[in-house]
Amino acid sequence: MNIGNRRIILGSASPRRKELLSGLDIPFTVDTGNNFDETYNPEIVPDKIPEVLSEGKSFGFHRPLEENEILITSDTLVLCGNRVMGKPHSREEAFDMLQYLSGKAHKVITAVTIRDTRKCLTSSDTSYVHFKELSHKEIEYYVDKYKPLDKAGAYGIQEWIGYIGIDKIEGSYFTIMGLPVHIVYDMLSKFI
Repeated sequence: MNIGNRRIILGSASPRRKELLSGLDIPFTVDTGNNFDETYNPEIVPDKIPEVLSEGKSFGFHRPLEENEILITSDTLVLCGNRVMGKPHSREEAFDMLQYLSGKAHKVITAVTIRDTRKCLTSSDTSYVHFKELSHKEIEYYVDKYKPLDKAGAYGIQEWIGYIGIDKIEGSYFTIMGLPVHIVYDMLSKFI
């Protein structure tokens, strides 16, 4: 994709999102300055939470965009039944999340917002992850060694727990990692 004189900014501190966006072979910079408080109305339909948070991150960017800039923000959420799982706040919460996900299928929803000075597009993608029954020792090992406090649902599919615990996925692996790059590519094409 030829971006011409456009400057793409990834508004995320996630090393996974940076790695995935790099895979599209387009130049970009990372700027994590943001004033958005990641909260949402508890009455919102859970499937829409990532879109609300992704747009909030976009409009909470710490400065106005310049004419040639395109900002990309994103948010990922895990839903298991009616339980909404963002990032855990403690070791105990991470352990509890993984124990809850053990032996079940759950949804991973990642939303992306792409904005410039004229327009804003938000889209989301959903994938399904099936975990085998995880033992207490397996969960403890993962939480203590990998410290997944920066990951929705307290796990990274690309880490040890994904290797040993996930027996089936439906949908995009990259959506589960935190950036549905196929959607990002299509959305960027509309901007350039």
